[in-house]
Amino acid sequence: MQALKELIYKIADDQLILGHRNSEWIGFGPILEEDIAFASMAQDKVGQSRALYDILHTLGETDSDANAFLRNEEAFKCCHLVELPIGEYDFSLMRHFLFDTAELLRFDSLRTSKADQLAILAKKFYGEIKYHNLHAKTWIKKLGNSSEEALERLQQSLDYALPYALGIFETSAFEDEIIDKGYFEGEVALKDKWLNAIGETLSLTQLHMPDLLIQTPQYGGRVGKHTEFLQPLIEEMGEVFRIDPTAKW
Repeated sequence: MQALKELIYKIADDQLILGHRNSEWIGFGPILEEDIAFASMAQDKVGQSRALYDILHTLGETDSDANAFLRNEEAFKCCHLVELPIGEYDFSLMRHFLFDTAELLRFDSLRTSKADQLAILAKKFYGEIKYHNLHAKTWIKKLGNSSEEALERLQQSLDYALPYALGIFETSAFEDEIIDKGYFEGEVALKDKWLNAIGETLSLTQLHMPDLLIQTPQYGGRVGKHTEFLQPLIEEMGEVFRIDPTAKW
């Protein structure tokens, strides 16, 4: 049971935190369509996290609102990539591409999970995540074959984000059990698929994949060791709820 909870928590926390980060583009997108797109995807991610926390509640964990708003950073299992500030649009777009490529592959695999509730949810949300991934790939291919400035900025963002993106695949202490019980194929298998997928997209652009041999994956998030950016975000997103957690809206 703990292995399944561990798996669900890291997926839910990733979605919640990146959903809140992406929502920070509302009103600031480079063009109106992107303002709307990031708002829509942020809403999807927060909704997905809520559904995952609801599964955890059926497994004996606290309710979804308390899980989202009353934990401190050491209780979160999100990867470092999702915690980082939105920066300029080139970084947010590159993070979107790297993360949602991984999520599409993750949810595709989870559709056949032996954890029935998780499999049902993965099938339900797969279409949403497929759209997110399509959106990211479209812009990466478009801007990755455009101006010199766009290429330079995207390449810098890829170089910066890749070590954090590798942290998505930090393995759990329960990794063997997660795989043996058929809950999920495992982070190593997912990373191999992800590297092929992002490599395929990047090959259609003028961008190049950084040398993986010199990358240091940014681990720690899955075991509650986070960047300086997470706790302030948690406090901000839970500010209203913490005023009166018993209030009915």
